[in-house]
Amino acid sequence: MAGKIDAHLADLGITLPAATAPVANYVPYVVSGNLVHISGQITMENGELKFVGKLGKDYQVEDGQKAARLCALNLVAQLKSAIGDLDKVTRVVKLNAFVNSDPAFTDQPKVVNGASDTMVEIFGDAGKHARSAVGVASLPLGVAVEIDGIFEIAN
Repeated sequence: MAGKIDAHLADLGITLPAATAPVANYVPYVVSGNLVHISGQITMENGELKFVGKLGKDYQVEDGQKAARLCALNLVAQLKSAIGDLDKVTRVVKLNAFVNSDPAFTDQPKVVNGASDTMVEIFGDAGKHARSAVGVASLPLGVAVEIDGIFEIAN
């Protein structure tokens, strides 16, 4: 039986991707007390890498926002895998976002809005969160964006 968040996702026309397996020596999530820590999610869609390259060189802000949205959907997919029912989410606590950036690119916060807006779209006020938006020289597999997150759940 689908919960309220699942029904909301359907109303929004959002289909969550399958949660992906880790590509190195780590776990996709850790549940500690009422917090779920989700490992960094990249721009993987249907088993394919998307948005490989640098912001400010290969991509502009609008493409970066799409990449960040894809990372956010992968975070929610991992979260659902971790807890089963997204209705248990009481708060998106924090997102840490890394943007593969050309040295002159300084719009990382605008890029990461693609993920932040997605969290609010899915979870409403509970989706409002603290965050970091950091420009980096490179990311795994050359992707444009990677995001990890912390979520609070009801016990």
